[in-house]
Amino acid sequence: MRIEVTPADVAASRFAISPLGEAMSALRLCAGQNTAPGLAPWVARVRPAYERLRRELPAVGALLALLRRGGYNADFIQPPPDGTGRDFADELAVVRATPPAQARDELARNLAGHRTPPAYARRIYESPDVVDRLADGIEAAWTTLVEPDWPRLRAVLERDLLHRAGRLLAYGWGAAVAGLDPRLRWVPGGAVGYIEVADRDPETYSLAGHGLLLVPTVFGTMINYVERPWPFAIVYRASGVAELLGPPDPSRPEEALDRLVGRARATVLRALAVPATTSQLVAQLDLSLGGVGDHLAVLREAGLVTRTRTGRTVLYRRTPLGDALAATPSP
Repeated sequence: MRIEVTPADVAASRFAISPLGEAMSALRLCAGQNTAPGLAPWVARVRPAYERLRRELPAVGALLALLRRGGYNADFIQPPPDGTGRDFADELAVVRATPPAQARDELARNLAGHRTPPAYARRIYESPDVVDRLADGIEAAWTTLVEPDWPRLRAVLERDLLHRAGRLLAYGWGAAVAGLDPRLRWVPGGAVGYIEVADRDPETYSLAGHGLLLVPTVFGTMINYVERPWPFAIVYRASGVAELLGPPDPSRPEEALDRLVGRARATVLRALAVPATTSQLVAQLDLSLGGVGDHLAVLREAGLVTRTRTGRTVLYRRTPLGDALAATPSP
């Protein structure tokens, strides 16, 4: 698939965060339908809550039974955000407002040629209140799996969003697309360039000056939205997820970097895979403001991080030496 991009699309493009998308992706991660490097400890921690959800709320299983790789997935249960900073309640209201006829059409298309869903799931799909029942399942996934960790999750997503948006505005599409996903490639042209997606869709879609919505995710995988009425959008894996869960578990085997600079300081250095402010690191790592500030000061004196000020914001980023040390493998 190719997405045709013109210079006008740079100004019209935007980035957004989707709490509802994280809830759906977290649910699929717990079910083993997705994989996310570095998040096995999180999955292990929430697994009892996830299993309780599966037992007590059939709609959760019905949501999972819809996942279809390489084919159409119903859009109304995970619509892309509109880029206006909506919270989970706002996004869920959009799901609940789905006309029943639209929901049935999308479910029928999703299930056509798909594996036969369990009987309890079919009863939910055929019920008059199917939209509300599936929305209840999404809400339960959010409340149980995602909401307790949302401050840290949001910190990771906001960091990635600001980083990518800056690269798009400063350097253009090639820099913004680089590293988003191995299946994405920027194909430069004259007045028109293309984002090439390695999938089964042979079509070319034009943004036509409306821009592209880019949505970072912690728990999810790459998703493309190229059908109206949704905006053209790409969901991609955010950077800096490895240190999402805060200070390392004391039982985790010690690595060379931990022994060199100390565990907490090594955690801060690893978390700077994407540039961040002190407050973002505090939210992500669950460390004290003073502790993070002290670690950053030492890392800066050692030449492992630098800082830049834009207005009132001070952004820390790793130096090449910091990148090299943070990438040091376990012995």
